[in-house]
Amino acid sequence: MAQTSPSPLAVEVVRAEGSRIWDAGGKAYLDLIAGISVCNIGHRHPKVVEAIRQQADQYLHVLVYGEMVESPQVRYAELLTRHLPLSLDAVYFTNSGTEATEGAMKLAKRVTGRTEMAAFRHSYHGSTQGALSLMGDEYWRNAFRPLLPGIAHLDYNDHDQLSRITENTAAVVVEAVQAERGVVTADAQWLKALRDKTLETGALLILDEIQTGFGRTGKLWAFEQFDIVPDILLLGKALGGGLPLGAFVASKEMMWKLTENPVLGHITTFGGHPLSCAAGLAAMQVLLEENMIEAVQKKAGLFQKMLNHSAIINTRHAGLLMAVEFESFEKNKTLIDECLRQGVLTDWFLFAPHCLRIAPPLNISDDDIQLACSVINKALN
Repeated sequence: MAQTSPSPLAVEVVRAEGSRIWDAGGKAYLDLIAGISVCNIGHRHPKVVEAIRQQADQYLHVLVYGEMVESPQVRYAELLTRHLPLSLDAVYFTNSGTEATEGAMKLAKRVTGRTEMAAFRHSYHGSTQGALSLMGDEYWRNAFRPLLPGIAHLDYNDHDQLSRITENTAAVVVEAVQAERGVVTADAQWLKALRDKTLETGALLILDEIQTGFGRTGKLWAFEQFDIVPDILLLGKALGGGLPLGAFVASKEMMWKLTENPVLGHITTFGGHPLSCAAGLAAMQVLLEENMIEAVQKKAGLFQKMLNHSAIINTRHAGLLMAVEFESFEKNKTLIDECLRQGVLTDWFLFAPHCLRIAPPLNISDDDIQLACSVINKALN
């Protein structure tokens, strides 16, 4: 197995259920990160598992994306667009969030005929070449240059920097909440000014909801808390209900630009895999039917109330996407390791390694929240 770090957690997983993961020795771990905001309805929800079983009995891969009518894709796209603004009525399913970013970048170039783009410092949109070019941190980009040219990196929540968006800009890619920065939320007036600037210049607004979608922030979509509608929406992580799936969503008018000059303007073999779409469809139905989103803010408030150790400098949250700030990465990493020993799985952020990540399944129980906070507070001692 190729490794991405010299010190992986190396927990041998044998089972996962609800808010817990079990290792080969039978030890249970309370999961506070949900696969990095993937398992929003918990691990192996019975309705998701049953949807996977039923689809596996029918068919798996049959042909490259878009050539056959596959009912899991159609039904899921219909459910998604029913819960999105009217202008977002065409879904292109991919394998992952970073591939959704790549597809959206190509679509923006095709629609506008422009090549320049803008993104924001401390942003994260994936790690493939195009998405990496957008990434707002030189440490992560530098080793892989040359990257895509013509990308401006602006300061988040800075009104003055919006002047760098011009008639040459094809698209601006932004998160309503900068997750990997340690949960920094957009100022509402600034995000509205950004939307106005893109409309003024003819640039497209690409909004990344890969981490924040599907109820994570207390709304189905984070952008619902702001007075904006993007031109292109990026989805991933929780989209697949625990299986690999991403999507970029735009208007049918824009999306149809990928069908000509050239034909097959964007193509994928496994994107929108029927098994992933069946799982994702079931997961979204569970999310909506069991009213999980309604309790998100209350559960976030319980975390904030109970995490009261003097070592905590600050706690930021957008629903159940939380960052607990400490004085250093070393302090945070010591805490993460101790929590793991005590059976609580946590993590840090790419651009804020001194902050503890808390992003549990949205249906985590109050008892488990109290248990997790008790372990964290004791570990800090």
